[in-house]
Amino acid sequence: MNASAARPPTDRRGWLVAPAFTGIVLLFVYPFLYGVYISFSPMEGGTFWSNYQQFFATPRQLGTIWVTLELAIPATLINVIGAIPIAYALRHSSRWQKWVTTILVIPVTLGTVLIANGMLGYFSPHGWFTQFVHWTGIYSQEVRLTHNYWSVLISLVISGFPFAFLLVLSYITGIDPVLARAAGTLGANPWQQFRTIYLPLLMPGLTMAASLSFVQAFSVFPSAVLLGVPAGATRVMSIAASEAAFENYDYSMASAIAMIMGCVQLASVLLIMALRKLFYTGPVTGGKG
Repeated sequence: MNASAARPPTDRRGWLVAPAFTGIVLLFVYPFLYGVYISFSPMEGGTFWSNYQQFFATPRQLGTIWVTLELAIPATLINVIGAIPIAYALRHSSRWQKWVTTILVIPVTLGTVLIANGMLGYFSPHGWFTQFVHWTGIYSQEVRLTHNYWSVLISLVISGFPFAFLLVLSYITGIDPVLARAAGTLGANPWQQFRTIYLPLLMPGLTMAASLSFVQAFSVFPSAVLLGVPAGATRVMSIAASEAAFENYDYSMASAIAMIMGCVQLASVLLIMALRKLFYTGPVTGGKG
């Protein structure tokens, strides 16, 4: 008997485990641990928690948490809630679904910087939108839609809505339409079908879309700088970290702000996951086959 034939076949997938694990460690684990280490090594000396103590003791630094939340929470709610009716209307495959998804992908490909530059051209005091409003006589005063809170929020909606919509649409198209038709035969109207069939099965998708949209909006930086007031109303945590690193050359403090930023994001995502259980706790899948 051939010895090689008796030898069990080698699982070639094992060859991919070590490189994948090494890549994860180098790209994610090591930078995180190094950032934690730097954050506990104050540049000016003192105790290892001095950076965190200074951040929470400085009102201007502590206020960046609330400024960032005031932008991220409304943007997340608008993007996710606004995506539900559109995704529900386009849940069936059609040419309208393809056209809408193709058009909404454009802001994703442009990126936040190009969106901000476009808004400066359209919504500035001398932009096209202001000139159109004055020309039609709708509003004769100066229109201020740039360099304030609202301009940053609008940019977050423009850049984040397509992402949330595509996530919600991918989940809602995976729900078997036979379930809703069965409910219709029992007398359920379209609103009852949505509330009792689609919405419960959509909750995992909404939770995921809300979590990812919040993290994306919470890490806002280009829009807050180009469209907002970096030293005032839109001084978010990312701007504070950037100032500490590249203006004060205090990388230890910048790492501490980044760690606090990550903790706030993690706490918010865990809160979203916890709120999901208040709405639906039954089966969460509804496939087509």
